[in-house]
Amino acid sequence: MKTIDELLAEGVAGKRVFVRADLNVPLDGTTITDDGRIRAVLPTVAKLAEAGARVVVASHLGRPKGAPDPAFSLAPAAARLSELLGADVAFATDTVGASARATVAGLADGRVAVIENLRFNAGETSKDDAERGAFADQLAELADAYVGDGFGAVHRKHASVFDLPARLPHYAGYLIATEVGVLKKLTTDVQRPYAVVLGGAKVSDKLGVIDHLLERADRILIGGGMAYTFLKAKGYEVGSSLLQEDQIPAVQEYLRRAEEKGVEFVLPVDVVVAPAFPDLKTKAPAHPATVAADAMPEGQMGLDNGPETNKLYASKLADAATVFWNGPMGVFEHPDFADGTRAVAQALVDSPAFSVVGGGDSAAAVRILGFDENAFGHISTGGGASLEYLEGKTLPGLAALED
Repeated sequence: MKTIDELLAEGVAGKRVFVRADLNVPLDGTTITDDGRIRAVLPTVAKLAEAGARVVVASHLGRPKGAPDPAFSLAPAAARLSELLGADVAFATDTVGASARATVAGLADGRVAVIENLRFNAGETSKDDAERGAFADQLAELADAYVGDGFGAVHRKHASVFDLPARLPHYAGYLIATEVGVLKKLTTDVQRPYAVVLGGAKVSDKLGVIDHLLERADRILIGGGMAYTFLKAKGYEVGSSLLQEDQIPAVQEYLRRAEEKGVEFVLPVDVVVAPAFPDLKTKAPAHPATVAADAMPEGQMGLDNGPETNKLYASKLADAATVFWNGPMGVFEHPDFADGTRAVAQALVDSPAFSVVGGGDSAAAVRILGFDENAFGHISTGGGASLEYLEGKTLPGLAALED
């Protein structure tokens, strides 16, 4: 695929360059609680602006229903991008309507605009090729060239990700080029031992990547809500913890295959429990207790790894040469259940391994818990995209950037 450096070499002064970014940031009302994804696209936007391009930044945010919804407006992201660039950023209040056309037409060389949430138009996410293509045609009228830099969306066959690049000269931005380079280190010529840490809520979200990693990883450490399905698959009672009963046969098969292939599966040996899910707004004390993983009381919910598990996981990561981590170990947003996630992050900081934090909640946790991002080998901006890449799937947004 061509890169942004090739576009810059061709000259961009006066050209309208459409940058498909990933500004899908978490919001508390209109307040951005983690601006990592905005900062990730900053090098691409800044470089284009410095070279005199008229930069049109576009993204989705959340899951609006194909129509405008103020709760999902990109206005806060545009304001934050302006602060980070140290320059005014124009904002269009629609995607391809009068405001977008006027805003782009009014851009001077070296200036930047953000258009409103792409998912306010039903054509962005439509499964109908014609409807999606029609929206891509309208977007193409706003630009002379396309730069794909929204790695968090490249696994989606959406108009701005898949269809639009076919209508314009297209290039990969700095973020996508970096992400692909890092993920290749996890799939080809991997330095061993190769350890994978998987957390998050649902084991069903990780089935594909677990299946793929059983052929590649040396050890797989499981935490988060998905751990309780694994523990149940081993015959343990899990109280009122998150459980996907229908996935138990698949999990048992993975455990069997791992043993057959010599892949070490590491599960919690103790867990932190509470009577109910904690209040994440008030952070009120949740009355946690630590119990053995094979002795969870009825009516108690597992919400984090326990201290012995934290020590165990740190020891399993200490000698690794490569580590991929996707998904928190517990409800890290509440102080009573953040220790498991903090322990994994600290183990990666302490390890000499090349460590990749696989986007989404894991990346947010690293920042919220106060870790220096530079202490990790790479922090990905795309959780789902990273997982699908590791599954060996073809990602529509990357395929669209190939010539």
